[in-house]
Amino acid sequence: MATPLLVVSGDGFSGWLALNDTVMGGNSTGVCRVGPEGLVLEAEVVEQGGGFVSCRSPLFSPPLDLGAYRAIELELRGDGRRYKLAVACTDGLAGLTELIPGGLRWVTEFDTSADGVSRVEIPLDQLRPSVRARPLNLPLRFDACRITRLQVLHSKFGDDGQLNAGFRAGPLRLGLVAIRALP
Repeated sequence: MATPLLVVSGDGFSGWLALNDTVMGGNSTGVCRVGPEGLVLEAEVVEQGGGFVSCRSPLFSPPLDLGAYRAIELELRGDGRRYKLAVACTDGLAGLTELIPGGLRWVTEFDTSADGVSRVEIPLDQLRPSVRARPLNLPLRFDACRITRLQVLHSKFGDDGQLNAGFRAGPLRLGLVAIRALP
């Protein structure tokens, strides 16, 4: 049996950048800061005109191969909000899904605790295809062997395309201590 794989921790988050709703005309602001304790997303979330902030990894080249693993574990310092993990993959279809404006992402939501460091386990079989917060009902298969990017978002929309009941506008602070793949 495989052992847990440390994907990123501490200063390894170097290169992660904020991507906020300003790309679509929104007014939220957010920055990602990296240090020995990991990545911190600090933001001011504005619901009108967009309603999301995020931090995303640089492109993994070669793609990250998590084919031997069943879940991703996020070790984090939360704030009680509900977030989404979005995973980008090469699709094996000559990159056709990357031609979709906004790109295809595999997403699922998770809750955070407002107290201390916690661990959230996200089974890979819970990831669902989505484009810009809209679920896709296409016969696509998630390929854990071809992960090209990871992203953590706080959005007014959940992974089902409906409003996120755990969304809160205003100041936000989320710390990512580590990301692991679990066998």
